[in-house]
Amino acid sequence: MKRLTMETLVGLFVVVGIMSLAWLSIRLGKLEVISERGYTVLAEFDSVAGLKNGAVVEIAGVEVGRVKAIGLEKFRAVVAMNIDPGVALQDDAIVSIRTKGLIGEKYVRITPGGSDKLIQPGGKLRDTEDPIDLEHLISNYIFGKL
Repeated sequence: MKRLTMETLVGLFVVVGIMSLAWLSIRLGKLEVISERGYTVLAEFDSVAGLKNGAVVEIAGVEVGRVKAIGLEKFRAVVAMNIDPGVALQDDAIVSIRTKGLIGEKYVRITPGGSDKLIQPGGKLRDTEDPIDLEHLISNYIFGKL
């Protein structure tokens, strides 16, 4: 009887530990297990070199969403972004792809516009800026094309 109680307590402890580890992994990894909150907006770029699914979307340095998907449509890159529900974007907002630091990861920066008209879920932001191609700039400098 005493051994059965000890085995039950150890089993319960292991189950609680595994559930806690799973919860921490989901929360710290910012994974969406059940459903996504927020709404999706699209933006078209000539190039999204280095941008990956799950990259951060920021406004004024504050995370407001994540890159949901990257696809190709008519030889242009289409980026689908999941934006937090409390953030309203104007239809003239400027979307650009930036790098954190000199050789850091790519992220999407949104600069708010001045329009009173808001973008609807599933809408497309028209004003975009492609990422700066550092390799191209360096090669132009080296070969004197600047």
